Amino acid sequence: MKVQGEARTLERLEAEVRQLRDAMLAAETARAADIAATRPRHRQSAANLIHYVELRRHDVRSLQADLAAIGLSSLGRSEANILATIEEVLSVLARLNGHESPTRSAGVAMAEGYKFLAENDERLLGELATTRGTRIMVTLPTEAAYEPELVSRIAKSGMDIARVNCAHDGPDEWARMIDHVRATKRANGHRPLIAMDLAGPKLRTGPLEPGPRVVRISPARDLLGVVTAPALVWLTADIASTDCPLGATAVSVEDASWLSRRQPGDRLEFTDSRDSTRRWEVVAVTDAGCTATAKKTAYLCPGLELVCRSTDGEEDDVVRIGELPAVEQSHRIDLSDIVILTRSLEPAAPTPAGVPHRIGCTLAEVFEQAKPGERVWLDDGKFGGTIEKVTHDEIELVITDVRPGGANLKAAKGINLPDTDLRLDALTSKDLEDLDFVARHADIINLSFVRHPTDVRQLQSELEQRDAEDVGIVLKIENVAAFHHLPDLLLAAMRSRTVGVMIARGDLAVEVGFERLAEVQEEILWACEAAHVPVIWATQVLDTLARTGQPSRAEITDAAMSERAECVMLNKGPHITDAIHTLDSILTRMQHHQHKKRSLLRRLQAWDHSPSS
Repeated sequence: MKVQGEARTLERLEAEVRQLRDAMLAAETARAADIAATRPRHRQSAANLIHYVELRRHDVRSLQADLAAIGLSSLGRSEANILATIEEVLSVLARLNGHESPTRSAGVAMAEGYKFLAENDERLLGELATTRGTRIMVTLPTEAAYEPELVSRIAKSGMDIARVNCAHDGPDEWARMIDHVRATKRANGHRPLIAMDLAGPKLRTGPLEPGPRVVRISPARDLLGVVTAPALVWLTADIASTDCPLGATAVSVEDASWLSRRQPGDRLEFTDSRDSTRRWEVVAVTDAGCTATAKKTAYLCPGLELVCRSTDGEEDDVVRIGELPAVEQSHRIDLSDIVILTRSLEPAAPTPAGVPHRIGCTLAEVFEQAKPGERVWLDDGKFGGTIEKVTHDEIELVITDVRPGGANLKAAKGINLPDTDLRLDALTSKDLEDLDFVARHADIINLSFVRHPTDVRQLQSELEQRDAEDVGIVLKIENVAAFHHLPDLLLAAMRSRTVGVMIARGDLAVEVGFERLAEVQEEILWACEAAHVPVIWATQVLDTLARTGQPSRAEITDAAMSERAECVMLNKGPHITDAIHTLDSILTRMQHHQHKKRSLLRRLQAWDHSPSS
């Protein structure tokens, strides 16, 4: 028999849960028009999202503890079917209190939420190729356009989706990449899907004046300065050729016939730009050029003469160095320095620390919308500043965050304004031009720089005009505005057949602050689970491994956490196949331990050797 205090507790719990249910149903009624605007197959999911958003407007931590104390659901893993969970708890409490159970609503049933998510997952990301439940998306490098065997290796390593970034290369390269992907097959015979990123508005620093046209050639040395390996120099008449040996520095020469006369063992001699005499040895010759070894550091500039000394009394064979790329210059910026962003994109003169630095900003709208007091981040968060003054042509900011001793700011680096309400269309004129290609070739379109529901509806309208409504849409959440508008963005996206979200953690971390990224990415996962929308976990996953061949401990843990998403994106790198194999192993193992927020208690064998007590 219940004591009076227990009865009051159960009565209070029932009342609190009932109030939550009523608030969720009221929210659904208030957003009925938005729910009705989604596709019929998404409407239950849209209502479930509204229910979840309403629940999270309340602090229910105390209620959770009380429910768990009497053996009921604490609501902590109920995103996929939140109203059904609330009503199930309410029904039990009503019976315990001797009350009639409430009439159930037509929300997502207890078993339906994960079913809806699985269906949406397969529609967007394709059938599973292996027993691994999380897909792997891989960003293709430019080389993938010219090396079909590279694409084949990546696909066979476990790539489920190939990502082509329209911010780089062009339609010719994209078409080549896609042809190479379509020619490959995964383990189950299905070809990898194609995802293409629209570039979106480019908010970047403008150009700086180029430095001298000089190339530094330097051998590898140990800590004592002793040469451990000579430098490799590839001499060619076609600097754009892709035949340059791995690890070699390409240097153009003016006379292709000079190259045709080279043989292994030839000795090359020259005086570099510092008046130092240097000697190289030719070690390999191809139709495209020759490879030489250098045991001493040398500085090359255009017009410098390379001399192949004759050994048989004939005249020396001489050639001049051709055009070389200009050295990239930078501003040296320290704490409290002033940086002036200018509307003009004329190349700016690089300046040392301690003096005002001027550099262009590629988006003119920024000068009309930024305000004093707002924050600005440069170069993926390397520099942080606060706007002091805004004029028609300039934004002056004071640097408040930079590593001790300062750092270099170069051209074409990203600019983030997390506090500024930038009123920009997510689709630029370039995006609209690219969309003609993308709509014909892509299975998935990743929408960059999305901030408001109107951005989503604009893309949907453009796809409708191109008869490409069935192409999947993925919203890249990479700024504060997109995060704040996430529920409305999801409702707008649900007007499309297939929908997904990418957590673009690079820009997002800069915008929300690195210390908040972990919290924000969790909240995105929860909202998307409530909407039954698949998530792509992106940016710097196993990045060190892909670039260097050796992972960091932290990124292994990050990769394990990514299993809660439906897809994980890897960026390009020389060791990308190693990164795919490692990620495949991690995801396959973790799926037996975790599904979304729910721990899976499979039988553990690790402690079988421990004696029982």
